[in-house]
Amino acid sequence: MGKIEELKSYTAEIADIQHVVGLLEWDQSTYMPPGGSPARAEQTTTLQKIVHARIVAPEAGELLQAAEAEAVSLPGDSDEAAMIRQVRRFYDHAVKIPADLVARMARANALAFDKWVEARSRSDFSLFSPYLEEIVALQIEQAQALGYQEHPYDALLDLYEPEMKTRQVREIFARLREGLVPIVHAILGSSKQPRTDFLEQAYDVTKQETFSLDLLKGIGYDFQRGRQDKVAHPFTQGFSIGDVRVTNRFLPEMPASSIFSAIHEGGHALYGQGVDPRYERTALENGASTAIHESQSRMWENAVGRSLSFWTHWYPRYQALFPEYLKDVRLEQFWQAINAVRASAIRVEADEVTYNLHVLLRFEIETGLIEGSLKVKDLPEIWNTRMIEYIGYQPKNDAEGVLQDVHWSLGYFGYFPTYALGTILSLQFFNVAKRDLPGLDEQFAAGDTSSLFGWLKERIWQYGGKYTPVELIQRVAGGPIDPDPFLRYLKEKYGALYGI
Repeated sequence: MGKIEELKSYTAEIADIQHVVGLLEWDQSTYMPPGGSPARAEQTTTLQKIVHARIVAPEAGELLQAAEAEAVSLPGDSDEAAMIRQVRRFYDHAVKIPADLVARMARANALAFDKWVEARSRSDFSLFSPYLEEIVALQIEQAQALGYQEHPYDALLDLYEPEMKTRQVREIFARLREGLVPIVHAILGSSKQPRTDFLEQAYDVTKQETFSLDLLKGIGYDFQRGRQDKVAHPFTQGFSIGDVRVTNRFLPEMPASSIFSAIHEGGHALYGQGVDPRYERTALENGASTAIHESQSRMWENAVGRSLSFWTHWYPRYQALFPEYLKDVRLEQFWQAINAVRASAIRVEADEVTYNLHVLLRFEIETGLIEGSLKVKDLPEIWNTRMIEYIGYQPKNDAEGVLQDVHWSLGYFGYFPTYALGTILSLQFFNVAKRDLPGLDEQFAAGDTSSLFGWLKERIWQYGGKYTPVELIQRVAGGPIDPDPFLRYLKEKYGALYGI
């Protein structure tokens, strides 16, 4: 066996253990009873320590060096060369982080998750605050261990968005904010406001779940390689290319929530299921980056799922499920309602115009916590003040405000910016798809999304992590991340909808 094949075998075993950790985390979020939290923290800690030890073992470094030497003669764009580059990236990160820090982060995250669930249910940030303080301290320690040149947040951002710097995000977000604020003000000040009362009734949650399953099947999600479960905060998690699971939540008086959560998480899952099977159990089996992943979920959720053509097919089915609320509501009225722009509290329920302002708020808080200019104890006040400033909304309580997202309880610092970056990319990619696939709207109206599905699988999904995000964006969109196509899309769509 050559050294490259040995490296594949070695890293495949690491991938297996990592997927077992993921399965334990998925179980904790879905079915595990609260009493299992302390033991689950120890279980995940033990496995994370084993993974870290395997990655940084002397034989791993020697094997990686030997594989790199063997790959010198290979084309730079070969699967083997890409796999080795990814392993090198993971290895270089791992060797910088002490095993003790890995264990402490795993234990803190596992314990914090259940405390976040409790704090959110009781709307009491003080219950979660001590756990978050520990997580922030550990994230700062991790940033110092990884190293950075400009800002400590760079080290954490790089874990999710390789090659991206805090400075670049700030520049992109400044352009985004500059374009968004006038649109939001014009929309909220318009006299032309859509009717939404029919989406504020008590919709049967069992029927909501039935429709969400139909939607997932309709966009191509393969239930032979996945399933949908109920959680407090929807997410997607994959344990292999053949097992990519989605979750959803069903709120009686917020029926649109489960619709767009299904499409959003379905977009993530389509990417996971669409990776070339030959990348299974390798460093290439995941997507290129978190922002690239988010571009897929946001494209399906918004560019597709909030389009009039998409609902030309799906609305009659939805109307038939809920005739008591929708029998006298025309398709155009329903479409306007699901695209209504509101100053609202919850990020995952936000419309596509104000959504990125929610993300900007979180990015600013995260960078402040990591650089030390903000304190955990002050977050509820900071959150509420900036929500008023950015969104024009005053959260009613901690659950509606600072406790609404699960990410910080899991130690996901550096993750939030990728939501907005992915939203920007979703339109860059979708515009290219529309250019390459004439007649998409007519296909959507007929209930057929297979052309878009095939295009995305061919251009993005099948490659998994073979290309860096910068390389993939260049290959597909022909340039770097650019907020202008997204802003033009909003101006055109909402200018017509709101008469602005």
